[in-house]
Amino acid sequence: MSVKFLHTRIRVSDLEKSINWYCDTCGFLVHKRSDKSPAGNQIVHLALPGNAHMLELTYSPDYKVEFPEDLMHTCIGVDDIIEYCGQLEAKGFEIWPGDWKETFSSGGLKMAFLTDPDGYEVEILEN
Repeated sequence: MSVKFLHTRIRVSDLEKSINWYCDTCGFLVHKRSDKSPAGNQIVHLALPGNAHMLELTYSPDYKVEFPEDLMHTCIGVDDIIEYCGQLEAKGFEIWPGDWKETFSSGGLKMAFLTDPDGYEVEILEN
């Protein structure tokens, strides 16, 4: 028997805003979309090219998105974290820690974070 880890779901407060953020910021593509799940939610599965695991964004107008700070995060890997973070910063995204340029160029740990529209953290690591 084969078992696979297929997706991770997060609740979002504005589906279109979240889709655009994950696609424009992190390079995700819309894999499939359902405007009405059995539970009445709108669901969008996002995928990164070459990855089997997907991010499921779930929206319901009657669900208020709230979670404790630092409860969870997602993580993406990039080939060149300095170039990637520089491109995001040039587009106006806030990368933290704020001193990432100095830390990365001095040989420090190459790990940074973004925050999505609902407050979920997205960790960025160099492959």
